[in-house]
Amino acid sequence: MQVSRWQPQLGFRVGTIATVLLMAIGLTGCPSTPPNPSPSSQATKPTTTQPSHKKVILTTFTVLADMAQNVAGDKAIVESLTKPGAEIHGYEFTPSDLVRAQSADLILENGLNLERWAEKFYSSVPDVPHVTLSQGITEIAIASDAYAGKPNPHAWMSPQNALIYVENIRKALVELDSANQATYNANAAKYRQKIQAIAQKLRQEVSILPANQRYIVTCEGAFSYIARDYNLKEVYLWAVNSEQQATPKQVERVIETVKTNQIPAVFCESTVNNEAQQQVANATGAKFGGVFYVDSLSPPDGPATTYLKLIEHNVSTLVSGLQGK
Repeated sequence: MQVSRWQPQLGFRVGTIATVLLMAIGLTGCPSTPPNPSPSSQATKPTTTQPSHKKVILTTFTVLADMAQNVAGDKAIVESLTKPGAEIHGYEFTPSDLVRAQSADLILENGLNLERWAEKFYSSVPDVPHVTLSQGITEIAIASDAYAGKPNPHAWMSPQNALIYVENIRKALVELDSANQATYNANAAKYRQKIQAIAQKLRQEVSILPANQRYIVTCEGAFSYIARDYNLKEVYLWAVNSEQQATPKQVERVIETVKTNQIPAVFCESTVNNEAQQQVANATGAKFGGVFYVDSLSPPDGPATTYLKLIEHNVSTLVSGLQGK
C-alpha cells in the first residue's frame, strides 16, 4: 500500500478553498455542474451539522466508497467523488470536486491506471494524502488493443482481490485515525467474512455451467480477474472504456468468436452504450443477456447498490443468460 504526502488534517480548510476554486476555473473540458452526491448507503457527504471530529474519506468512485463505508462504519464520513452511473476512466473533475477534496482527510483510489485524470487532480490538492487500494494485487495484463501489456485496472471485480482492497482500507483508516482502530479492525473482519461467503456461493453457481459454455462476452474487458477466479473465458469488444463506439473490426472479431464457439449469450456494462453488443447478438443469434455493473454501483432503486450485490448480480445475470433463462 502506498501513501502519498500523509498529512491528515481535520475540518474544512477554508483558507485554501478560494485558491482551489481559482485554479479549478481554468480547467478545460470540465463540466460546470458538479455530480450529485452518492446515495447515503454508499457514502455520506459532510455537512455543517456533522461532528467535526470525524475524518472525511473521499473515494474516486462508488464501489470503493461502499467498501470503505463497510470498514469505517459510523466512525468516519465516506463519500464518492463520482455519482452512480458515472464512467470513471475518462472522468472530468469539476471545481466542486476540488473543493470537496480539499476538505477531505484522505483520498482512496484504485490505481492501475484506472483514474487517468488522477495525477492532475492530486496536483491541485497537494496537501491531501491518497492511498492506492490495488497495492498487493497480482496484476493481469491487457491482451489486446492500444492498452496491450498494461495492467487491467478492474481488479476489484474479483472477490479474492476485494479482500486485499479491504485490508488496504483498514490499514489506511487505522493509520489516519488510530483512536478508532478497534472498530475499523472489527468491521473489516466482518466484511471479509461476507465477501468470502459470496465468493463461495458464486463459485457454486458458475460450476453448474458446462465447460464449453463458460464464456463471458462483454463490451469492456473488465472481467479478466473474475474470469481467472471462476475458470471463465473472456471475450470483449474493447479492452478499456475509451471508445464512443466499437470499431467494425472489433465487432466482427467478437461475432466470429461467438459463432465459432456457439456462445448463447452476450452482455454489456451499465456505463456504456450497448448498441454494438446488440449488433453482435443480432448477427449471431445469441441472446443479449443483460447488463453488468463494473465501474459504478447502481442508483438506489437498482440491482447493484453495494459491492456485494454488484458481484452477485453480475454472476446471476451471466449464469441465467448462458442457460437461456
